Amino acid sequence: MSGSNGGQLRRYLKQRREYLYRKSLEGKEREWYEKKRKIRQALQEGKPIPTELRNEEAKLRAEVDLEDEQTAVPRNLIDDEYANASIRDPKILLTTSRDPSAPLVQFVKELKFVFPNSTRMNRGGQVLSEIIESCRAHEFTDVILVYEKQGIPNSLVVCHLPYGPTAYFGLSDVTSRHSIKDKKELGTMPEAYPHLIIDSLSTKVGERIGNILKHLFPVPKPDTKRIITFSKAADRIKFRHHIYEKRGGPKSVELTEIGPRFCLVPYKIELGTVDHSENNQKEWVLANYINTAKKRKFLGD
Repeated sequence: MSGSNGGQLRRYLKQRREYLYRKSLEGKEREWYEKKRKIRQALQEGKPIPTELRNEEAKLRAEVDLEDEQTAVPRNLIDDEYANASIRDPKILLTTSRDPSAPLVQFVKELKFVFPNSTRMNRGGQVLSEIIESCRAHEFTDVILVYEKQGIPNSLVVCHLPYGPTAYFGLSDVTSRHSIKDKKELGTMPEAYPHLIIDSLSTKVGERIGNILKHLFPVPKPDTKRIITFSKAADRIKFRHHIYEKRGGPKSVELTEIGPRFCLVPYKIELGTVDHSENNQKEWVLANYINTAKKRKFLGD
């Protein structure tokens, strides 16, 4: 490892440690709030201070006395990973394995139209660490990597920048726009920002994955007629892409699929970026050998 690359790695790991420390403070703040809540409740009801809090009573009372109606309520902290999501639109880099087949190149071309503000890059001989570092320097918010097996797209990785998370998905049932059976109904590809429907991702893991997917898209205008759907189906997430018209009035909606179609099977989430996968903390991993019924419900009921 060269001195330059070693310095970059040390800087990244330091920044990542600082980020994880800041994120961990949310739980400690919540714990401190619960202690203050018990003190406040005891004082209001004229009850004795709980025994487990008596060593901290003086400090807790001092903070309670300084609080007002606003500061007494714990803040619902925005996840630091997506703290800038409301400030600027996503900026996404799409790339593949080093020597992609023609079907994979075509699929990534279609993904470029799916994700607004995305740029497709031919990877060539670039190593992953160089791609991620360059994307950080140019203020990309996400990198999407698409891989294949025997010419068929079979996996997709979403890496959020600058410090993660990274979500890993299996990819199946990929159907390109021009392979959709009823070509007469195939609509044109609009460039308007789409409305999102994220359906039935109701578990903690499902909500986490839904949040990662949601932040790949900018906020649309209210009158946008483009719709993207991520819908849970057993242990998979179906992706569908439509436009709609109201030719028969406000209560008559006609959907036209514009493709592509595919299914995502999430199997891992890491707290970090994809170029440092061996050092990343695993937030969630899909177990290979668990009861099938439980496996199908990890995204939602």
